[in-house]
Amino acid sequence: MIAFPLESSMVLSATGDPIPTQSDPQVCVGVHLEVGTLVLTQDGTDYEPHHGRVEFAAPEGRPWAAEKVHFSAKASDGSFVGVEVDLLTEACDGPRPGIPEAVWKVVALAATSAGDVGITYTPPTA
Repeated sequence: MIAFPLESSMVLSATGDPIPTQSDPQVCVGVHLEVGTLVLTQDGTDYEPHHGRVEFAAPEGRPWAAEKVHFSAKASDGSFVGVEVDLLTEACDGPRPGIPEAVWKVVALAATSAGDVGITYTPPTA
């Protein structure tokens, strides 16, 4: 990751008029989670997420849908891992069966924090 800390002595310039390359709008929303409030268990290993990043998309003008959740978590052995949960069926025609209710709660938190994915934004005035 490259960060651009704009210190008083640093000058940043940018040119161009960015145009998205995809016809399907996508939004990622991050949610910080209090450690210990959610435990993911996979193949007998427990993971305690501290952050969830939910990917939303509106393909071909359809309503927004949550596609994936990426969790940053701590494993029971103390190591840090990433856990990804695919939320849609292979055909992307609905929710994947068997997704735990607690994961859907994380999706709801992300959707709420993004204005139910009806995100509005006003650029700052100069």
